[in-house]
Amino acid sequence: MIEMIGYLGSILVVVSMLMSSVVRLRVINTIGSGIFAAYALMIHSYPTALMNACLVGINVYNLVRLRQGDRSYDLVETTPEDGVLRYLLAHYGRDIRTYFPGFEGVSGAERAYVVCCGGDPAGVLLGMQAGPGTLRVTLDYSTPTYRDCSIGAYLYGKLPGKGIHTLIFEEDVSQDHAAYLAKMDFVKENGGYIKHLD
Repeated sequence: MIEMIGYLGSILVVVSMLMSSVVRLRVINTIGSGIFAAYALMIHSYPTALMNACLVGINVYNLVRLRQGDRSYDLVETTPEDGVLRYLLAHYGRDIRTYFPGFEGVSGAERAYVVCCGGDPAGVLLGMQAGPGTLRVTLDYSTPTYRDCSIGAYLYGKLPGKGIHTLIFEEDVSQDHAAYLAKMDFVKENGGYIKHLD
């Protein structure tokens, strides 16, 4: 039974390394390291227990930093025809289709925004005007490293300064993205999602 605890901790640590999301990686690694630290104490392997306890502490520290939004983002307004934007959409194409199976590229998009973190692309928002101050979103994508809701919080706080006060999402989305929209206070209406920005 004790060995099974050790195996469980080891498996979780290994699985955490397969996560593309930094938040998921740290959460699963924290659980795995905690279990493995307990296992090490049971078999009196104190150096191993200390190492895993330190990993738990490091993970918790970094998770708290992520929650506090220490990242510094920049919003870049661009055009749907921009070459760098098209490169990003092609580079992350497979991942985008996982979360947005109905996404068909920049066709029809009138507004385009790229969120950067320290110069690295972290998210993309595409949409078309659907009335004064209203944007019908065709893509609201975060790259795997930055998939922790902080980009959405930053972006939705900046869009009113660009004259956008309402977001409508009518496209086909995955269950994961539907859960994200609910978490970001989008309200489901008439088969789509709507959010009024402050």
